[in-house]
Amino acid sequence: MRVLILSHRDVVAALPPRACAEAMAAVLAARARGETYHPLRTVMRPPGAAGLMGLMPSWRGAQADSRAAFALKAICIMPGNPARGLDAHQGTVTLFDGETGVPAAILDASAVTEIRTAAVTAVATGVLARADARTLAVLGAGVQGRAHLTSLAGVRDFEEVRVYSPTRGHAQALAEGAEVPGAQVSAAATAEDAVRGADVVVAATNSREPVLTHAWLKPGAHVNAVGASTPQAREIDTATVAASALFCDSRESVRNEAGEFQLAVREGAITGEEHIRAELGEVLAGLARGRRDDGELTLFRSLGIGVEDLAAAEIAVAAAREQGLGTEVEL
Repeated sequence: MRVLILSHRDVVAALPPRACAEAMAAVLAARARGETYHPLRTVMRPPGAAGLMGLMPSWRGAQADSRAAFALKAICIMPGNPARGLDAHQGTVTLFDGETGVPAAILDASAVTEIRTAAVTAVATGVLARADARTLAVLGAGVQGRAHLTSLAGVRDFEEVRVYSPTRGHAQALAEGAEVPGAQVSAAATAEDAVRGADVVVAATNSREPVLTHAWLKPGAHVNAVGASTPQAREIDTATVAASALFCDSRESVRNEAGEFQLAVREGAITGEEHIRAELGEVLAGLARGRRDDGELTLFRSLGIGVEDLAAAEIAVAAAREQGLGTEVEL
């Protein structure tokens, strides 16, 4: 059997943000209709290890123009990597034929995760943010901060973008290199300076304590909580969770992996899963309602699910074959 290998550079070339966002919208709607399957990710944390490993299997049924498919993302999260100049996410996404189980492709998971995570946020922002949103705040200047600036650039006609990082030089470097047509991009001195008056906020950090508080948010803002994807981490405060109309990619993931959600339940600020208005896929499929009025605070809690990796891998592989990217090997 011949397997296509796509490097980080190959994936970036074959998976443009807009095409990825379209694929994310389609697969999340398909999931809401029961056309896909994925269990909660399995996480292994060996005592004394430098990081952890997560396994994310998924399946999508056959469609009119494609066969069924399995996928498995095996991802290592290594907190010390940024200091080495490496993405904290390292691993592979393997795509399998859904009828035979034959491996079809192996992709760099760092690139897939970077692009598809920001693409899902772009979909959520397009569906949930006010149509007149003009100011964007991005908290975090790492891999995901950069990816989100790229993906969100065309979702609304942003006129002002503020980037914040605890390391000001990182925020300045990202702001200076950002390409957001029609927008003035600057580095904010504090997280509060970035968030005050913003219409759309992205929190893309691995913080264990809130980097965003409800008091800073304007009425009608839309918040994307993207980082801090373990029960021990927490980017946003309990008041924001309680005051928001909460949307997610997966209820099961929020219940088991979102630290700020679990804390809000323990503190009695929300009663539990019924606080989640809908999964994003349900809104996309027309099965649930999104934003109800311009004054509502909306929150999209992104944890990342396996079917997103599957869909991203499929379109990356298709584009790579058309463009002659990657290397085929015999297994």
